Amino acid sequence: MSEKQNTQEVGRKKKIIFGTYTKIAITAFITVAACILFFFAILRREEMAAIWGNIKSAAEPVVFGLVLAYLLAPVKKFSEKYSRKLLEKKIKKEEKLRKWSKTLGIIGSLIFLLVIIAILLAIIIPAVTSSIVGLMENFSGYIRSFMNWVDNSKIGALILGENSGEVASEQLITWLKGNLWPKVQEYLANFQDYFFHITNSVVSVLTTLINFIIGIIVMLYTMSVQDKLIAQAKKIVYSCFEVKRANVIIKTARKSNEIFGGFIYGKIIDSAIIGVLCYIGCLILKIPSPLLVSVIVGVTNVVPFFGPLFGAIVTVPLAMIQSPIHGLYLAIFILLLQQLDGNLIGPMILGDTVGLSGFWIMFAILVCGGLFGFYGMLLGVPTVAVLYYIAQEILKARASRKKLPNKTEDYMGLVSIDEETFVPEYKVEVPKKKRVKKKEKKQPEETENQ
Repeated sequence: MSEKQNTQEVGRKKKIIFGTYTKIAITAFITVAACILFFFAILRREEMAAIWGNIKSAAEPVVFGLVLAYLLAPVKKFSEKYSRKLLEKKIKKEEKLRKWSKTLGIIGSLIFLLVIIAILLAIIIPAVTSSIVGLMENFSGYIRSFMNWVDNSKIGALILGENSGEVASEQLITWLKGNLWPKVQEYLANFQDYFFHITNSVVSVLTTLINFIIGIIVMLYTMSVQDKLIAQAKKIVYSCFEVKRANVIIKTARKSNEIFGGFIYGKIIDSAIIGVLCYIGCLILKIPSPLLVSVIVGVTNVVPFFGPLFGAIVTVPLAMIQSPIHGLYLAIFILLLQQLDGNLIGPMILGDTVGLSGFWIMFAILVCGGLFGFYGMLLGVPTVAVLYYIAQEILKARASRKKLPNKTEDYMGLVSIDEETFVPEYKVEVPKKKRVKKKEKKQPEETENQ
């Protein structure tokens, strides 16, 4: 080896050693910095919570716009597809055709959103508001009618004994005088605080309105650069990781989008169908406040597994106060509607989108709902489904690398796997031997003495 080659080899080794030590130093610095930040966050948790609240408030319109863009992506795609078909005969240049079809797709999504908002503002919200106002105005009369029904139907006699209506009325009056009325007097006495709450409510409504407008602007901008953002994300992934690992990341992201999109869109369509069926059923059964009941049942149905139960807990007492017998009808109807949704409508729309068993769905709702409230109950199922898919793919890859069976069914009844041949050994169930009853020997008949 020449002196020049020897010098180059020494330089290359020094460069490798320097690069290795540099990576170790950077990793150690990041680890120490992360530990310090974590300790500081725990020590100053109140200040960190306030900072997080400010960041959350500032990011709320942006998040709202991104969510709208994601939810309206199928509408944009549909509008863009048919706009392209209509413009193909008039516009010959591909670039110009693509821009115009994309613009019309965004406009179609905006029109669709505004139509939905107009329907909510013009039809559903006024009817629901009038139902709530009418319920509050006639609440005392409903309570009195309910007490009379309890007393006359002998149901209260079984619970409270004789004169149940009088007992319940006395208890209600005592509660109103002892608990509710002093709080009302205290609230009226603090008129300044009451005015302050009204002012805060008005400011909150205006803030929500401003955030909504900013969210729509963010939605339109996101839709206009959606393809470019996706391409930039793919570029970052392939630049930072090896091709094999980058392909896995892209595949996982595509599967996650499939799970989340299929679940959210399917649940929205499913809940809309359930709400319409509930409204039709309430009209047939003459349930009081049918639109209010249908909206509550449809909205709560978005939550999987426990949604129909939440809807029944809210609507059945509401209907029972106004008309006890119709409350009973509503309870039976919601039960039948839930069975129809769980066995026919839900599987037909959602199919096997999440790929989870009933145990994991219940686990996701309970754990994520306990940690993150309503949003956890709503998005917990697709989140756990994505984590389940990732864990499944990792285990499948490791099992294939070790030449082990991939299917879970292959491990049922497994005793061990041979270390050399990797042949699984299963527990062999020996069938129980049936006991054979011994036949009693018949005694020979005594022959008659000749």
